[in-house]
Amino acid sequence: MSAALECPRCHALVHAEALERISSQARELENQGKPLEARERWLEALQLLPAESTQAAWVRDRARQLGLPARPETQAGTKSKWASKLGPLAPLAIALSKAKVLLAVFKLNFLLSLAAFIGVYWALWGLKFGLGFVGLIFLHEMGHFIDIKRRGLPAEMPVFLPGLGAYVRWQALGVSRETRAAVSLAGPLAGFLAAVACALVWWHTGSGIWAALARASAWLNVLNLIPVWVLDGGQAVAALDKQERVWLLTSCLALWLLFDQRVFILVALGAGFRLFTKDFPPQPSRTSTAYFISVLTALGLVMWALHGPVALGPR
Repeated sequence: MSAALECPRCHALVHAEALERISSQARELENQGKPLEARERWLEALQLLPAESTQAAWVRDRARQLGLPARPETQAGTKSKWASKLGPLAPLAIALSKAKVLLAVFKLNFLLSLAAFIGVYWALWGLKFGLGFVGLIFLHEMGHFIDIKRRGLPAEMPVFLPGLGAYVRWQALGVSRETRAAVSLAGPLAGFLAAVACALVWWHTGSGIWAALARASAWLNVLNLIPVWVLDGGQAVAALDKQERVWLLTSCLALWLLFDQRVFILVALGAGFRLFTKDFPPQPSRTSTAYFISVLTALGLVMWALHGPVALGPR
């Protein structure tokens, strides 16, 4: 059954577009307060997924959750019991119970990893630059998170790896390569916007630390677009066919000559490597190619506009 549902060579899901459509419909039904109808759509998606895949496990769990009966009367009775026993402290108890919503968003692993992340860069470059650098990485990851959530897909808040970077865990649920590319490029796009914001603050204040943060953000995001391994560029290039990867390589060489930024050579080398990996998509994606090159160009403009070598600390 699995062989009929995924490509035996690249393991791409055969019904990726149908799965993306069904998952969007199921999410919409959930938002409309129709859990049973949404459950039926999730179960329909289950028929298009390999039984042992992580996506199938997530769908089965989601369908099970939607099938559980709600018990609002019991919950209301419990709250009333709290109120009667606690008296004037009841509002505080209710407020604390609602704080669980915040804990669900800002999970413990997010908070602890963020704290450790801040500590590492504070020790390396001082409080101001360290906090600013962590903030830029956080905005990059939130670019991924927001793009995933707006598509109605499940995602967790970023997890930070001190000294290495951060990542957002999400369930692709058989989305197309083009969607994966868009999600991957949303992080560098957010990084570009954050770099522009830092550059504008530097322009108005003259504080060198903001220029350093702007250039560091732009440089780091270009580095993350090298199309290899688990980097954002490595995920995005999977949507590009052979000719489009040649365009990417050529564009990177042109950006290197135009902006005199050697980091573009690394992106070009990665694009050249991906010409020989034979993981080309069945259909080209001009949209993903244009998105990829546009983000690279925008980041190059930031580095060029600020001039000088990449600043790794406050001046």
